[in-house]
Amino acid sequence: MRTFVLRCHPSARLLKIIAMSSGAIALLCCVALAAGQAAGSAADAATSNWKQVEEAMGRPGQLQPGDVIKFGMPRKDLHVVLDSVDIKAGLALGSWVAFKRDGSGAMVMGDLVLTEDEVEPVMMKLQESGIHESAVHNHLLGESPHVMYMHIASHGDAVQMAKAIHDAVTLTKTPGPDAAPAAQPAAELGFDQKQVEQILGHTGKVNGGVLQFGVSRAEAIKDSGMTVPPSMGVATALNFQPTGNGKAAITGDFVLLGSEVNPVIKALRQNGIAVTALHSHMLMEEPRLFFMHFWANDDALKLAKGLRAALDNTNSAK
Repeated sequence: MRTFVLRCHPSARLLKIIAMSSGAIALLCCVALAAGQAAGSAADAATSNWKQVEEAMGRPGQLQPGDVIKFGMPRKDLHVVLDSVDIKAGLALGSWVAFKRDGSGAMVMGDLVLTEDEVEPVMMKLQESGIHESAVHNHLLGESPHVMYMHIASHGDAVQMAKAIHDAVTLTKTPGPDAAPAAQPAAELGFDQKQVEQILGHTGKVNGGVLQFGVSRAEAIKDSGMTVPPSMGVATALNFQPTGNGKAAITGDFVLLGSEVNPVIKALRQNGIAVTALHSHMLMEEPRLFFMHFWANDDALKLAKGLRAALDNTNSAK
């Protein structure tokens, strides 16, 4: 009896492998699509959670890590000059407020940039609506016209607080949101951004022609027992505005423990950076924090080295 053995042609085996591979690829595509849809749904849900707050604020917010939404309100209406530098909104004239969920309510923190004649009406409107101020003071020295900064830190219903802040801001000349912000071309800073980032040990972002850095503290910050994320004003801010020939005007604020204040003052002054203010921005924070503002207009790399020397005297995140 003759036995016949049927052997698969190599092309048949190849077709089988291709079919199995196609099935695996299809499965992976389905998994990736499902993951993408889930991520999209989560983002949509996060956005919808804040929709009423955005409506009350009268402007869109930007989602931040930790279920925070932040509203930027740059004072583009102001023409402020210091040391012959026309200060851009991204350097020192950016009003903002940020909300974080707190059970059924929320915590709000912010910083409103105001002219002197705007301080009193804004404060009264906020007080009438139950929004607590935590500081009113300068950040700069010698600017014209003089600018004040009003910090807020409050807890309550998110929508009601947003409406109150909106009503207070309408008492100022703060511009409304851009209807359709145009894409900004890459800004020519006139100094080496990469070198500045390498010196500071952090990556910055360019916003409105200003190179901005946010450096978080290493320890957790709490207010009334609630953790405060860096995006709610407890990260050291370092801003560089180009002033030509490799130079930059710098300002911002260091977020400091009491033990760090004088070492940072020393480091800044040794590097030609003026200290323009030292004060609190909050009332119930733990640990207790101090905010140190500064100013200089000099070679950008030289100033970056001075800021790095000051950062090295703080417990900042690496």
